[in-house]
Amino acid sequence: MPLDLNSDLGEGFGPWTMGDDAAMLDIVTSANIACGFHAGDPSIMRRTCALAVEKGVRIGAHVGYRDLAGFGRREIAVAPDQLRDEVLYQIGGLDAFAKSAGDRVRYVKPHGALYHSAARERTSADAVLAAIVEYDPRLALLGPAGTQLERAAQEAGVRFVGEGFADRAYTPSGTLAPRGMAGAVLRPNEAVAQAVSIAMSGTARSVDGAGEVEVSAASICVHGDSPAAVEMARLIRSTLDDVGVSVQPFG
Repeated sequence: MPLDLNSDLGEGFGPWTMGDDAAMLDIVTSANIACGFHAGDPSIMRRTCALAVEKGVRIGAHVGYRDLAGFGRREIAVAPDQLRDEVLYQIGGLDAFAKSAGDRVRYVKPHGALYHSAARERTSADAVLAAIVEYDPRLALLGPAGTQLERAAQEAGVRFVGEGFADRAYTPSGTLAPRGMAGAVLRPNEAVAQAVSIAMSGTARSVDGAGEVEVSAASICVHGDSPAAVEMARLIRSTLDDVGVSVQPFG
């Protein structure tokens, strides 16, 4: 089956940059672009959208908690109505730049702590889905399969796309291993092997080494903020081509 390759991009702020977005956009098929809450600013959003459209890459709104200082990786207590409004605000802001570049936002992916809390808690998942439906029910939701996010999407009538991670280890229960845990972030050769495993058998390594866990994914994420990110993404893309996996956008 075809497989999408995505990356989190546009994660600089002002003069501060993170990752090589232009190089990643030559490799991936979908770009999760920061919307200004965990990273990004209007000029970066405009520039990243323009590059994505130029290279034929699908644009997704990478929405998160309002947490620039913590890069959106700190869980914040936000009332459901406020979370809905903040997600709606982020989607609309990015969509303005996507349309200015000649395309539109095609999907939404929560970032960091919001990704995990919405996967675990139905109230947060429902807030994210409420924003999607209110803005444009044609949008897809990208996230972890078998979670509250998928269930909320199904009930809201929103297309759900399961996501796996090439460069992150999984716990035995199938959730992402916390970044502070030993072995949670995989080396490039390990990430390539895991991407192929997810693509071919729907499984990924368990961080404790005890076995494999099921990962149902139509899209695989390669994080763009590590020093070896571009090299790793390029190797994953070429290896998937070599094993006969067609890499193309889901949106």
